[in-house]
Amino acid sequence: MQSFRRLAAIATALCVSAAFTNADEKALNPQIRKIVDEVSEARIKAILEKLVSFGTRNTMSNPDDPAHGVGAARQWILKEMQGYSPKLQVRFDKYRVKKQGQRVFKDVDLYNVIAVLPGTKMPETQILISGHYDSLNLGTRPAGAPAGPGTDAAPAPPGERAPQAPLSLEQQEKNAELPAPGACDDGSGTAAVMELARVMSQYQFDKTLVFVAFAGEEQGLIGSSLQAVKSHKENLMIEAVLNNDIIGTDTSGNGRMGNTSVSVYSDESPDSPSQQLSRYARDVAERYIPAMKVDTVFMGDRLGRGGDHTPFQWEGYAAVRFSTPNEIYANQHRATDLLENMSVPYTTKVARVNAAVAASLALAPKAPIVTRAPGARGGARGGATDGANTQANAGGGRGANASAGGTAEGATGGGRGGAGAGDGANAGGRGGAAGGRRPQPMIARGSGYDAVLSWRPAGPEEDVKGYTVVVRSTTAPYWEQEIYVGKVTTFTMKDVSIDDAKFGVKAIGSDGAESLVTPYVYPPRVKTEIETVQ
Repeated sequence: MQSFRRLAAIATALCVSAAFTNADEKALNPQIRKIVDEVSEARIKAILEKLVSFGTRNTMSNPDDPAHGVGAARQWILKEMQGYSPKLQVRFDKYRVKKQGQRVFKDVDLYNVIAVLPGTKMPETQILISGHYDSLNLGTRPAGAPAGPGTDAAPAPPGERAPQAPLSLEQQEKNAELPAPGACDDGSGTAAVMELARVMSQYQFDKTLVFVAFAGEEQGLIGSSLQAVKSHKENLMIEAVLNNDIIGTDTSGNGRMGNTSVSVYSDESPDSPSQQLSRYARDVAERYIPAMKVDTVFMGDRLGRGGDHTPFQWEGYAAVRFSTPNEIYANQHRATDLLENMSVPYTTKVARVNAAVAASLALAPKAPIVTRAPGARGGARGGATDGANTQANAGGGRGANASAGGTAEGATGGGRGGAGAGDGANAGGRGGAAGGRRPQPMIARGSGYDAVLSWRPAGPEEDVKGYTVVVRSTTAPYWEQEIYVGKVTTFTMKDVSIDDAKFGVKAIGSDGAESLVTPYVYPPRVKTEIETVQ
């Protein structure tokens, strides 16, 4: 009963705010619709046919053969993308990888293929669309046996074991040349990336789009790991990584069929950047492609398996994996992973999902910041730029001043405990038991019983039309309510407790493009060591 009353109170507050909702916010952008429509099934099929024709794309295969193996494949991918548009900056990122274990049985040169489409207004902010072009044939592996950590191998069925005896160097060299067409794993992801590079390079975007074909995924996510570490060291601002791996089958090995959904894996941390990205993908993709359902899976990947999004998560970036829910394990890492055993129409649908999500992000403002500015005390003055006296109040209309106890200083993050009704630790004021100098979210209790949210812009404001506050119950997977509050930087929801719901905010561009949601996440309480008298 108590839970019902809390939710009812939130719903009432949101209904009062319904007048602030802007219908243009959910309008479809004609440019994005055009991009989605231009993704070509015929071109994706042609790319797949060419990738399969190299026989194998095993990272350890002979790189010097002009028509067969990994060297020929990467050179073709590079040249093909160079021909898409003069605006695309296409290059190899080369790494010399040292011998390590059975998969990397000798020192090897590894090449990621990268095509950059520079943004016009926020070029420093990048959105990556990726797949891996290398393939693998494990030879005598029993169907379904594990292929080792960091790969797409399926778990071994009961009673079956993978071969354990180490191979000689000669055997390893021979295995590296086994037929590994890799049509689905991951020719499908590579074809999607290349086709999107072709289509999207004909347009301009505010942010930079980066199209990446990774190598070394089958050796343990090597290419993506090296790229992610390099990105972190260079302080690159990567807003999102959309990784595509095994997006080519619509009928699973047990006969289950379905070509109208795609799984998006993020991670298991509630309200993490990757989970926010997966929610965004679901919302945007289903808006532009209603016939395609995006199933968010709040797991890092399929159980015990991995993909190239994971290394970017390790470096603190928002990254997700698109993958079919209908896999054929018997064909993975085998000579039977052929074009005739996959669905090009399904791959095309998933590519269009990527196009909608990436284009929306690339045209959207940066997500707002909901933590205090560095050096600010409680967020006062430094947190809200124009919202102190133009606070949108759910009960009193836009432009209402902060009410008693929710003053300008208090409303912007609990300055000196004002908006937190004396609860400085929970409102961010004075730090105290909540962790002192750690970044605190600008959320507070106005008058003790209202939800006071504040934020600050993360990028140029001239193209920001306004902001939308989002709310959901603590057990709901998706945002349930949205309130368009205009171009302000603080908003009060009367009689709504900050303890009963999850809150976030997103920026809305002048053309209706939406940023990612920034959630209000309070850092966990730090363990305190208690001294006792001996």
